[in-house]
Amino acid sequence: MLENPIWQALAATGFTWFMTALGAAMVFFVKSIRRKTLDLMLGFAAGVMLAASFWSLLEPAIEMCEAAGQIRWLKPLIGFLLGGAFLFLADSLLPHLHPGGSVEGPEGPKSTWRRTILLVTAITLHNIPEGLAVGVALGAAAGDMSLTSLGGAIVLAIGMGLQNLPEGAATSIPLRREGMSRWKSFLWGQASGAVEPIAGVLGAALTMSLRAILPYALAFAAGAMVYVVAEELVPEAQSSGDSNIATIGAMLGFALMMVLDVALG
Repeated sequence: MLENPIWQALAATGFTWFMTALGAAMVFFVKSIRRKTLDLMLGFAAGVMLAASFWSLLEPAIEMCEAAGQIRWLKPLIGFLLGGAFLFLADSLLPHLHPGGSVEGPEGPKSTWRRTILLVTAITLHNIPEGLAVGVALGAAAGDMSLTSLGGAIVLAIGMGLQNLPEGAATSIPLRREGMSRWKSFLWGQASGAVEPIAGVLGAALTMSLRAILPYALAFAAGAMVYVVAEELVPEAQSSGDSNIATIGAMLGFALMMVLDVALG
């Protein structure tokens, strides 16, 4: 059963969801996160996502175009920009509130939603490209019948899971600080990762059925993740005024994902 990329995507994104829940469970042990710790976590997540965007998504997309005798950069460029545009539109159409607190009020259209819902919406929205990236990578691996690309997809899932661990904590603990109970904070925090299996299965199914869109799909996921890094993670990590901790986190996250992808992918 697990030879089917759909089930592989479900299992892989189930793992990333589990890691989100594991991070959210930190709310049972602490009520708040030191600002420097949060900056380090956000920077780490940004570094992982940037490295994954290139080695696990953009580079394979470029290689596919080159192998097909096509302009090697054109389809990846189009897909990358469309991924960023998708997140831009989603951010514009859905009210949300970043958990780091650098934004004075909710972004997007005006809303009467509670702050807790706005916080969870922001994380859930930006978890979509992570699940999509894993699903698309597994669908691409099945299309290429390549052991190397399958290994790269697995590494990508591991990397997304690693960065979901601090992300889960960065969701549930601010909810606790907002006055929500520990149990409800955990439930809402882990629920922000529930979208990843949905996005992962859709991504795998789409790329399996439409092989011609593989370069676009891989680059689309990369563009969406880079948008999240540039629009949310880096500004939030730098908002306290001490950029060194966030930069160290980003370097560590990027280095770890690079090593995982090159050594194991």
